[in-house]
Amino acid sequence: MKHMRLYRIVCSLLMIVGLLLPAAIRADEQQLLSDEANIYLVTCSPGEELYERYGHTALMVIDEELGISEIYNYGIFDFNTSHFYWRFVRGETYYQLGKENAEWFIGSYVHSGRQVNIQELNLTPQNRDAIYRALIINYYPENRVYLYNFVFDNCATRPYRLIVDAISSQQSAISSTYTGAEGMTYREFIRHYTPKGSWGDFGINLLFGPKADKPMAGEQRLFLPEELMKYISAAHYADGTPLVAAERILPFGVERLPWYKTWYFGLAVLLAVLAMVSLHDRWRGKRTRWVDGVLYVIYFLLLVLVTFLTFFSIHPLVGFGPYLLIIPTIHLCARIIYLWR
Repeated sequence: MKHMRLYRIVCSLLMIVGLLLPAAIRADEQQLLSDEANIYLVTCSPGEELYERYGHTALMVIDEELGISEIYNYGIFDFNTSHFYWRFVRGETYYQLGKENAEWFIGSYVHSGRQVNIQELNLTPQNRDAIYRALIINYYPENRVYLYNFVFDNCATRPYRLIVDAISSQQSAISSTYTGAEGMTYREFIRHYTPKGSWGDFGINLLFGPKADKPMAGEQRLFLPEELMKYISAAHYADGTPLVAAERILPFGVERLPWYKTWYFGLAVLLAVLAMVSLHDRWRGKRTRWVDGVLYVIYFLLLVLVTFLTFFSIHPLVGFGPYLLIIPTIHLCARIIYLWR
């Protein structure tokens, strides 16, 4: 009797599962957006801060029929995160996907004087739903945080992979005629977005090692927003249909610095000051050792920083390079005036 009762319970449960499972599958496969919806790739021009220097990428979903006007942005980070700067130096910076009102997002960038480029993607309803569903899933609290990597996993690479995966899931594929930075090295490519001769430019050369001098190929160059924007602009499906239905884009502008703000001028001033100190020391027959001591401390700190980044961080491009020798060479050249007999 007990066995018969257990058998009936099991059969009832299986029947309930059998009834609910198809409904759940249909709910998962149901259309999320109306036929009038559109998805856009949004690319924002550089800002003043160093972390804004390379621009920004986001995905915008607009469906007036359903009242959807959303921006999905993979570039959110929090300075108040515990041990933020220590994590940043080690390369363990965690970013997250944010969702904002589209008008507010675009308005905030325009208000700050930054250009907003918009590309309407030419997608089937199935493609649009696949992208939107992936964004919704990625925005779940357990999914939205990710380990940021400036070159391999950032605010530009994530939207790109999401678009490609959604299109590929519908047995289609895209390619692009845009070659852009093909063959450029990572160092050359990244330096293009910093004002030539700026101290940021000097820092890139100082910290980047031989890995940064490898040429890029294919999708490796799509980690910077402007390059992704141009790549998508020239992309098309296998049958030749453009991936972009409509767009309003302009290339990024890079400011030019006056000569007196460049690191070239700064190091020339350092050489001149050290040369005058050396001449003064030679005239009085006594060396100003505190000047040398300060420079030795600077060399040591730079060496410790690059050593740490090379061996104890996960930053992909850092390493020992010739720019580490620039300041010691200037120091030595200036001090030869004192040492020469």
